[in-house]
Amino acid sequence: MSKSVAGNSANSKSAPNSTWRVVDIVVASVLSVAVGVIFWLWSAGYGVIAAFTVAFPPLAGLYGGGWLIAGVIGALVIRKPGAALYCEIVAAIVEALLGSSFGFTVLLSGLVQGLGAEVAFAAFRYRRFTLPVALLAGALAGVAMGINDSLVYNVVWDFPWKLVYTVFGAISGAVLAGLLSWLAVRGLARTGALANLPSRGAATEPVV
Repeated sequence: MSKSVAGNSANSKSAPNSTWRVVDIVVASVLSVAVGVIFWLWSAGYGVIAAFTVAFPPLAGLYGGGWLIAGVIGALVIRKPGAALYCEIVAAIVEALLGSSFGFTVLLSGLVQGLGAEVAFAAFRYRRFTLPVALLAGALAGVAMGINDSLVYNVVWDFPWKLVYTVFGAISGAVLAGLLSWLAVRGLARTGALANLPSRGAATEPVV
C-alpha cells in the first residue's frame, strides 16, 4: 500500500476536528457571499424558466439545484459540522439583501435546504467527502427544497405535482449542487487555494 493511500485511509478513520477556526469562518463566509450573488442571479432567471414550464409547473424543480450549491460546496470545503447549514443560510441572506424576487422567504429556504445537505454529511460523521456523498447531499437538499416549496409556494398544487417537483428537485440538486460542487472543490484544491483547510487534498482523494 502506498503512503498516500495509507494516509487517506487513516484520515478517513480518524475522528474529524469539529472545532471551527477563524480561517474556517472567514472562508465559509466569503464563499457564501459569492454563492449568494449567484443565488440572486439564479432567482432573476427564474421568470424565464417559469414561462417555459407554464404547461407543467413541476418541471421548474429541475432548475432548483442552483439554490442548493452553497450548502454542499461549503461542507466539501470546510468539512466541519454545521458548514452546510451555515453557508446555505448566509448565501440566502445575501440573496435576500440584494433583492430576491422571492423576498425574505429565501431565509426559510436556506435553513431547510442547508439542513437537508447537512444530514448527508452527518450520516457519514463528517469523515467522507466523496462524489457519492456530495451527490447525496445535493439530492437531500433538493428533497428539502421540494417539501419547503410545496408548503410555502406551491400550496394549491395537487400532491402528484408536489411529488414530481420534489423528485426533480432531488435530481437537480444531485447534479447542480452535488456534482458541480464536488468538481469545483477538486479544481480549487489543485490551485492551492484550500491550502489552510482540511479539503486541501481534495484533488487527489478517491472519487468513491
